[in-house]
Amino acid sequence: MSDPALTGTNNYFEDFTPGLVIRHSRGKTVEALENQFITNLVMNTADGHFNEHLMSQTPFGTRIVFGGVTASIVIGLAAQDTAENALSELSITGLRLKHPVVHGDTLYAYSEVLERADGDRKDAGIVTFRHVGFNQDDKVVFEAERRVLMRRRPV
Repeated sequence: MSDPALTGTNNYFEDFTPGLVIRHSRGKTVEALENQFITNLVMNTADGHFNEHLMSQTPFGTRIVFGGVTASIVIGLAAQDTAENALSELSITGLRLKHPVVHGDTLYAYSEVLERADGDRKDAGIVTFRHVGFNQDDKVVFEAERRVLMRRRPV
């Protein structure tokens, strides 16, 4: 069962007009386990993600979350509104990690529609989004552009 307040029906190609900004309704608190698990899976062994003692002596004061985890969470938060009718992920570019994320931070996201264009298929078009993630203190932690082949509204 889905909550219509969280996932709407306005997520077809035609619904994404350039300039539209969507504030995604969910937030996600980053757990240490997520950071450690994903960082281990991709074999990122940087001390900044694993060595609490060393990181306590830096300006960060604690371990920082691997940027791949941050990106995954922000894109995931945006997915409820921007991926339900996606047929293909075409690209993610301009990825920027703007501010460190630490365990316990809660991330939120919004998306802006930058462009909409016809695709090679009659049943779909291409939508370009700018995804922005920010923490509980409204500090921007992530930005990227994502191009998606999006299903057109059925006639």
